Amino acid sequence: MAKLKAPLMSLGAAGQLGKALVFFAWKGLNCVREYVIPSNPKTSGQTTQRGYLTSAVAAIHAAQAAAAHALVSVDVSAYALWATVVKSATTWFNQAVKNWVDLLVAGDIPCVYSDFSIPSTSVGAITINLYLNEETGSSLADGKFYFGTSKTALLHTEAADVAAGDHVEISAKDLSAFLTAGVKYFVQFRPDIGDDCEGAYSGIYHFVAT
Repeated sequence: MAKLKAPLMSLGAAGQLGKALVFFAWKGLNCVREYVIPSNPKTSGQTTQRGYLTSAVAAIHAAQAAAAHALVSVDVSAYALWATVVKSATTWFNQAVKNWVDLLVAGDIPCVYSDFSIPSTSVGAITINLYLNEETGSSLADGKFYFGTSKTALLHTEAADVAAGDHVEISAKDLSAFLTAGVKYFVQFRPDIGDDCEGAYSGIYHFVAT
């Protein structure tokens, strides 16, 4: 039975109307669709895909609950910013899940990134720390941080130091060749092409160089 919030077709309803229509809320919108008989296919492909989704959600929740180097608000904001580049209607959580699942489908090793920090924003001695939450530990071997003045134009790169199964970092490096003090920059970590974790991008972070 559909439960009305106000006269039908005005503000909204929830539930099914006979076997014809289903009313529901989606991303702040009042929506209606045709009633369909629910199905739950259990083909090999469906089961595999559901397993991918389950592992993605579990990995993100584990990163959020980690005792050390947890996925916190700065990481959420970075994934949300990346989501706006990929598809404006996507949430940060959807973006992180999608990337995880896409990598599993491609046969690569997915990662969730957390606890981003820049202890030094000096163009002459910049320092960046970013922690890994891999599906399998110690798979990522090589990658770079990509910098730019726009979230869609990360044109400059700097190789990261990778600590197996732990974190990636830039430690007190002089990047004055392409960074300017007082300018806001966006930065994203990406594993190198051919790496076991190729495609496992971090969110897009930002900072002001000093």
